[in-house]
Amino acid sequence: MTELLPEFPYHPDPVATGVVVPSGAACICCGRERGYIYRGPVYAAEELVGRLCPWCIADGRAAKRFDAHFTAGTCLGDDVPLEVFAAVDRRTPGFTVWQEPQWFFHCGDGAAFLGVVGAAELAAHPDALETLRKETASRGWSPDQTERYLGSLDKDDQPTAYLFRCRSCAAHLAYSDCP
Repeated sequence: MTELLPEFPYHPDPVATGVVVPSGAACICCGRERGYIYRGPVYAAEELVGRLCPWCIADGRAAKRFDAHFTAGTCLGDDVPLEVFAAVDRRTPGFTVWQEPQWFFHCGDGAAFLGVVGAAELAAHPDALETLRKETASRGWSPDQTERYLGSLDKDDQPTAYLFRCRSCAAHLAYSDCP
């Protein structure tokens, strides 16, 4: 029987982002078949991809039992309380990236991951485009190089971008995987 998925405040729709998929597999942590399995990244000593249910991630059992992290990587943004960082890192589904994963923090909280985006999707989020312009400026790119790069972003290919929304002020933030 398929249960309603747990809520993930920092990754509101893990089915849409493709890291939680329908499955008849039993979870290695709780032993239950719940109708969904997590297919996203897991940073642990044991290989756990495709072996954990979303419920064991949400309540922290998987992190505790396997010393697992799901969003390991660089944190982008303001200082946040350790418990917020722990909730993002150990009780939130991660997402698949081309290079090193990063997670935004904004207004003292973790931002919500919305998904992989390209130039077409970013057009609706000028605040996210500004974040990406700052990213490319820090690499020393000219404005022309930056605009060509932003126009080449593709949600299904390289280079791509990852879109977040601040849970407090609703600002959109993004970073890109630059090959």
